Amino acid sequence: MDLELQGSVAFITGASGGIGNEICRAFLEEGARVAAHSRRGMPEGDPTRAVSLLGDVRSPADLDRAMREAEGRFGRVDVCVACAGVWPDVSVPLHEMTEARVREVIEVNLLGALWTARAFLASLARTGARPDGRGASLVFVGSTSGRFGERGHSEYSASKAALRGLMLSLKNEIVALDPHARVNLVEPGWTVTPMVEESLARKGALDAITRTMPLRQLATPADVARAVLFFASPAAARHVSGEAMLVAGGMEGRLLW
Repeated sequence: MDLELQGSVAFITGASGGIGNEICRAFLEEGARVAAHSRRGMPEGDPTRAVSLLGDVRSPADLDRAMREAEGRFGRVDVCVACAGVWPDVSVPLHEMTEARVREVIEVNLLGALWTARAFLASLARTGARPDGRGASLVFVGSTSGRFGERGHSEYSASKAALRGLMLSLKNEIVALDPHARVNLVEPGWTVTPMVEESLARKGALDAITRTMPLRQLATPADVARAVLFFASPAAARHVSGEAMLVAGGMEGRLLW
């Protein structure tokens, strides 16, 4: 199926992470042009189709600058994927958690996503809707932790749960800028990325993780990227907005095994 992403421009935060990098690759394979935003940077490849933008999602001014840079390079931004996130590996109950840890997670995961969306909507206001009616798309990358909770990571769960409220609000705002624009949320479960390698390596971790999943396997970054492509596609998801998709092997928050 043609996802009709050929020639579109995608702005992706967290682009140097395991999931973010795979999302960039997936859009490029579909023929899109990519503005890859990250703190660490990444190889640009073909400068006519990809640009690496250094920056920090905690800074609204930084995101505004990066979005304008993407506009300057490619003319406009059609798709925005708010993927940047952090997950502290050590489990800590909230009453023992430091203020610094709470603030960092909220600032990156929640405020970073909000500032990213803000910069994208401002860009859409400047450039207007596409004349071909393909419609803009904003996709947040959340987590199953935001739906089911996660003991020892309450700050992370809170940051990801809030994305649902943000998504449900912005789906009603974005259509004032583009009547065909959509906003959706992908919620991955445990995904094999460098961020969780240490946790997955612990004895018994895999069995414990998959006890709530009928599909007793972990996601790959490609699994998450395909879900993002679906929501971004004006062909596959033309009439889908305000929806959250779990990519978690059927996880439902109760023990199955």
